[in-house]
Amino acid sequence: MEKSQRINPFILHILQEVDEEMKKGLEKGITLTMAGNNRLILAERITGEDFRILFRILRNHPYINGLDVRYNLLSDIGAYCAARLLQKQRNLIYLNLMFNDIGPEGGELIAKALHKNTTLKYLRMTGNKIENKGGMFFAAMLQINSSLEKLDLGDCDLGMQSVIAFATVLTQNRAIKGINLNRPMLYGEQEESTVHLGHMLKENHSLVELHMCKHDIKNCGMQKLCDALYLNSSLRYLDVSCNKITRDGMVYLADVLKSNTTLEVLDLSFNRIENAGANYLSETLTSHNRSLKALSVVSNNIKGEGLVALSQSVKTNPTFSNIYIWGNKFDEATCVAYLDLIQMGHLKPDNTDVEPFVVDGHVYLAEVSNGLKRHYYWTPIYGEAYSHSSNAGFALVPVGQHL
Repeated sequence: MEKSQRINPFILHILQEVDEEMKKGLEKGITLTMAGNNRLILAERITGEDFRILFRILRNHPYINGLDVRYNLLSDIGAYCAARLLQKQRNLIYLNLMFNDIGPEGGELIAKALHKNTTLKYLRMTGNKIENKGGMFFAAMLQINSSLEKLDLGDCDLGMQSVIAFATVLTQNRAIKGINLNRPMLYGEQEESTVHLGHMLKENHSLVELHMCKHDIKNCGMQKLCDALYLNSSLRYLDVSCNKITRDGMVYLADVLKSNTTLEVLDLSFNRIENAGANYLSETLTSHNRSLKALSVVSNNIKGEGLVALSQSVKTNPTFSNIYIWGNKFDEATCVAYLDLIQMGHLKPDNTDVEPFVVDGHVYLAEVSNGLKRHYYWTPIYGEAYSHSSNAGFALVPVGQHL
């Protein structure tokens, strides 16, 4: 009313709900969720001007420590208000701005606001096209900020220069526990980003979670990463899904897993390791490694032989509890092997993405909605949004306050 601006009914509805919560005696620790893709409430997406009003309400509010405004229309105007909020609000530990049309200028404002912020633990900028320019400001921020624990810059159109800058900064930054650099805009075939991130892993002993999806990693790049894993003693979750790794890359990985005792979650989804690669991994997981808990080989062109070998690893390795195999080529031996695993109690139904069923005496496998990070881009309308079975990677290696 003060600004003579039309009230967004979606914001009003959420704030009224929070008022009700506070009347019940909830002291603090409220996360305000205003996702623009909420289909249960008729959500009118929040614009930059709406967010300006929201900022004025929240800036001195001691009860709010999380704000989720994913899939709205904040743009750089909203980014300016988000930056102001980070400067004024001393209780905010979680901020989710994913897919909000924030550009390089908005990215710069938020990054600079974090220079002096000492409370925010987890920032999601996923899908905002801050590009190389914005990425460089975030890399510079990590030289100064010592409180941020998890940063997600996936699908932000980062360039080679900013990825290298992050790799360089993370050799010194000891606060960041998890970083997502998925799908940068890379040109060339020399795998420079992978080489630099490999060097960083040799020096950094505080990073727990690293996402390198769609980095165009080939076997040579995988070799560089594995060389680093011999020296790294902190990384527990490595995501190299959606790359170009084949059976030869698995030779290096299988070898490093014989001596690495920290890696717990490994995401190899959407590569092409085939039977030979699966056999290399299986041999290591059966005889040597006792630290890996979860492996995803979804859509890797693996046939029966490789899948059965991996099932043997689950049977003999008591630590190896989660395996995801959908999208490969199942034969009857595979279906029977995974039926036996589940029936004998070696594999819990919640820890895999397949469910056996029998028709006319033949065993088949159906897909189940379990995985390492099923709810990365979206959360379900019904049921538990952050269930462990659908987000096993984050459940096994919890970094940051929220998903």
